[in-house]
Amino acid sequence: MSRIDPVDVVIVGGGLGGLSTAVRATQLGLRALVLERGREELYGCNSRFSGGILHIAQHNVLEPAEQLEKVILDATLGEADTGLARALATDARRAVQWLGEAGTKFIRVGQIVWQQHVLAPPRPITPGLDWKGRGPDVTLRVLEAALVKGGGKILRGTSARALMDTAGRCIGVEAEDADGTALQFPAKAVVLADGGYQANLQMIGEHITRAPVKLKQRGAATGVGDGLRMARALGAGTSTLDTFYGHMLSRDSFTNDKVWPYPQLDELGTAGIVVDEHGERFADEGMGGVYVANMIARQPDPLGTWALFDEAVWNGPGRDARIPANPHLVRGGGTVLKADSLIALADQMGVPAERLMLTVENYNRALAEGRLESLAPRRSSTRIAPMPVSSAPFYAVPICAGITYTFGGLSTTADARVVRSDGAPIAGLYAVGATTGGLEGGSGAGYVGGLIKAATFGLRAAEDLAREIR
Repeated sequence: MSRIDPVDVVIVGGGLGGLSTAVRATQLGLRALVLERGREELYGCNSRFSGGILHIAQHNVLEPAEQLEKVILDATLGEADTGLARALATDARRAVQWLGEAGTKFIRVGQIVWQQHVLAPPRPITPGLDWKGRGPDVTLRVLEAALVKGGGKILRGTSARALMDTAGRCIGVEAEDADGTALQFPAKAVVLADGGYQANLQMIGEHITRAPVKLKQRGAATGVGDGLRMARALGAGTSTLDTFYGHMLSRDSFTNDKVWPYPQLDELGTAGIVVDEHGERFADEGMGGVYVANMIARQPDPLGTWALFDEAVWNGPGRDARIPANPHLVRGGGTVLKADSLIALADQMGVPAERLMLTVENYNRALAEGRLESLAPRRSSTRIAPMPVSSAPFYAVPICAGITYTFGGLSTTADARVVRSDGAPIAGLYAVGATTGGLEGGSGAGYVGGLIKAATFGLRAAEDLAREIR
């Protein structure tokens, strides 16, 4: 096994979290090395494929820290770790400023409050996957250039296999290169930033769904849980691992690349209703698209679900998203069923007409009478306003759960130190981004913001390990 000259810090993963950590470490005078599994110059990762919006639970990162902390706790039904929530709320503003100083460019999207820091140039308003030369891609290139200029290095085609430790302290990474050569990278600290485990079907099957192959990989599908696996081997604790960030997508996304990752279909299913193959509701649509996507994944058949709505929804919320389903789902070739009656629509869907009609009747009546909470499952209305399914023509879209990254992961302190199940830090080991848990997810599948989380805790990790090393 070849042993590489020691560095101060080895970072596993070259997404926004990993590169932010590495660049900040070099600014603090440390020797930083990034190990990236991807072999291509523009390797795939969720950061590169993302929409590029830096926000906290759909709020502007410049809002007062106290307010943002409350926003995080509200989004997660009070289940987020308060220390992590306070750290993000406090330092998100600084992370955006730091990215700007490093060369990142931002634009504002109109007057939308939470879209005031969008990585430039922005993604076009088109369906499908379009990332080359867009804001997130450009940002990663800028950060890599800053890393190299500061004396750091990134090794592509290098996969971490195990953490090196002695006397309870992490002292480096064992890895292999693209040719399968075993390598050792000694370091004073290691930062795990390799994303979640969304592309590890065994882990997804263990924690999230009984049918992992029936979830659509909405991101780069590069997160296979290596960081989580390696840290657990050293005794690291974890948060709950049963939720993910994702959206409702057209079921056609499995065969049609023009309908993923956009348009997402959340606005259709959350303004209207979602039903299963029996024509029955199975989730609280008012909790939002991320929550509903998680509920789809938990269905006996995640590919047997539908978004059901009417003309008012199709021409209302259906047009409101950044890349709206109306008209982009149709333009991308996605299936949209349409009929003048629910009976005719049920026939097209292949679901029991009587059951579907009863489901819609009960929902419409509960909405009209102000007793949505009495439905089973309940329908909340504080986050997303419900709309009746009553104005012909009626629509149904076959949907699936698109998984982008997993919410659960390693337990960490506010300074990104990985801790054991008893809360004691593992010396020399840090984690940032989707490798970590405790901030997002929970029973409400609360979404806080992957990009800002990665950048903010990347800075905090670099600054803490610099103090530790010195």
